[in-house]
Amino acid sequence: MDKKISLGGNVWEVSPVDENLCTRLSETCNVSRSVARILCLRGIGIEQAENFLHPKIQNLMPNPTVMKDMDRAAERIAKAIEQKEQIAIIGDYDVDGATSTSILTRFFRQVGAEPLIHIPSREEGYGPSDLAFKEFKDGNATLVMTIDCGTTAFEVLNRAAEEFDIIVIDHHEAEAILPKVYAVVNPKRLDDDNPYKYLQYMSAVGVGFMVLVAVNRLLRQHGFYADKNEPNLMNLLDLVALGTVCDVVPLLGLNRAYVRQGLKVMAKMQNIGLRQLMKVLNLQEAPTVYHLGYVIGPRINACGRVGDARLGSLLLCSENETEAQMLAEKFNQFNIERKEIENFVLLEAIEQVEKEAQQYPMAFAYGYDWHQGVIGIVAGKLKERYNVPAFVMSVEPDEVKGSARSISGIDLGALIISAKEKGVITGGGGHIMAAGFSLKEEQIPEFKKFAGEYILERLGAEKIIPVLNIDCVLSLSAVNEQLVDELGVLEPYGTGNAEPQIMLRDVGISWAQIVGNGHVKCTLCSALGHKLPAIAFQAADTQIGQAMLQNNGEVFDVAGYLRCDSWQGKKRVQMIINDIMRKS
Repeated sequence: MDKKISLGGNVWEVSPVDENLCTRLSETCNVSRSVARILCLRGIGIEQAENFLHPKIQNLMPNPTVMKDMDRAAERIAKAIEQKEQIAIIGDYDVDGATSTSILTRFFRQVGAEPLIHIPSREEGYGPSDLAFKEFKDGNATLVMTIDCGTTAFEVLNRAAEEFDIIVIDHHEAEAILPKVYAVVNPKRLDDDNPYKYLQYMSAVGVGFMVLVAVNRLLRQHGFYADKNEPNLMNLLDLVALGTVCDVVPLLGLNRAYVRQGLKVMAKMQNIGLRQLMKVLNLQEAPTVYHLGYVIGPRINACGRVGDARLGSLLLCSENETEAQMLAEKFNQFNIERKEIENFVLLEAIEQVEKEAQQYPMAFAYGYDWHQGVIGIVAGKLKERYNVPAFVMSVEPDEVKGSARSISGIDLGALIISAKEKGVITGGGGHIMAAGFSLKEEQIPEFKKFAGEYILERLGAEKIIPVLNIDCVLSLSAVNEQLVDELGVLEPYGTGNAEPQIMLRDVGISWAQIVGNGHVKCTLCSALGHKLPAIAFQAADTQIGQAMLQNNGEVFDVAGYLRCDSWQGKKRVQMIINDIMRKS
């Protein structure tokens, strides 16, 4: 029998749980039954519950030296600091790159070392380049660190290693062969056999922070701080949290502790650049994961997409209020420009995808006038629109730059490495869910065939109907401020720990209207007279929004998130509607 499809085009699934385990979790951890159920669904048992509910870095970070080459890297960096060598850093142009470059820079400045920094433009290309090493040679650098890049940059790094000591700090997929450099610190090294598998899911800024812990410990042991103040590494956690959230890595284990503690540091607004950016954005409340991922992060990303990629780390390392304010205002303008460019490319990509007969379960589009800075965002939106892996490319005069986003079941990092090994593309790398790549224009048809067959083999030819996993089923009468506060112990939410999807059973919809940019606001009501304000974002032209606006007395099941909304000093619960299911 066919499963019922919601107005949002999803199948809803309410997963069963071990009721006995729920009871024990509720009693042992002193949490509500709803929270205990969600812990069960996340695979959190009694042994892991304490670290999940109250994550602390001191409990979750192993000795950094469990990672391959960490000892070697830390010793070389400490030596460079002690002997006042010129250190240089190559970063990346996204938020993870900006934050990871910035924590290194801020640390080095505190110990008396002013590093040279090279952030490549998107036109220059991802990762280390001969141009960067020429700059470093002119600047008399002896130690070069790459962060959030470098693991597969064999040719450039092998050449440069003849003149510099090079340390790669990265988290991208590795191949069997590594660059012939001084050290490669990457938990995804194929020969890294440390027992802490969750380290493989760290962002570059998370790996970088572990490097600093190891370096700082060595400097302390060497007596470097005998006549000077030791840096407080905990003050860097606001940047670690920002990079971790924006790189969309699983918020579990150490990552969860990074973000939980980092949000507390960010709330103190000690970082001048972040403080000025939040001021420009009129962000007056304590920042949350939502603000990091959807408000602050996109502005920093925008400077790398349509502005000057160097400005991200410049803002995050700024010690001057006026400079930081000017940069923050620029970032906001860059973000406006980015949205305009993105909308243009997205419309053209949708038209291209829908014109062609789709032989494979993927979205594949490219254009000659598409801005490289937005192709990753467009790939993400195509993935969401069609629920298939998406590949978007910008054809440049000398090569094609591409970005891809995936769905569950397709490891893009593995796909790209396989394509590169087979000569289908010229370069690339990435994670399970996101990747970047480059190729020649004449290789596009071959790559399309390779990627399509790779995906087809793993997903099959049947149309994929997305599943909306329901965490908890409630009646409208059970929703109150206390429940939302109880659910708050599960934060921070993100990949690997999604915000709980709550299903409200048997509700009506009243007082619906369009507000803002196509959002639909309404009041949910029950037969017993209970009411709850709700909103569905950008839903006015969807089946969900139309059902809300018709307001004809139908009864629905509604799925979404429960949040507390503060307005004019008053706190109230509201639902963010993700989907609606007709009862009939």
